[in-house]
Amino acid sequence: MIGATMVVATLPVTDLDRAKAFYADVLGLTFLWETPVGVRLRCGDVSEVSLFKRPTVTTEHTLAHFEVPDIEAVVRDLEAKGVQFIDYTEGPLTTTGHIAQLGPARGAWFRDPDGNTLGLRQA
Repeated sequence: MIGATMVVATLPVTDLDRAKAFYADVLGLTFLWETPVGVRLRCGDVSEVSLFKRPTVTTEHTLAHFEVPDIEAVVRDLEAKGVQFIDYTEGPLTTTGHIAQLGPARGAWFRDPDGNTLGLRQA
């Protein structure tokens, strides 16, 4: 077993200033520091997100998700800030009000300005 004290999600972005504004101002993460090629933000008590400047990368899967206590409230808040959620109508995921039931948990998905898919999850 790895004896790490935290895991840091590292996400590729093409524009650090735009990404920093989205993650800090829209998602509400706390800015920690930046270098010419990266930005680090804190989420919650110990989790962190690292944004790393890279050429355009296409992904089809969720790169990180945020555990939230009230998914409906977070969806409403982010929608009010202009975040567009991904809705699913077929397959294993079907969303209602942007939220899917995943066994005992619920989830919702959206993209950052670079097209990275991010999720919300409420257990």
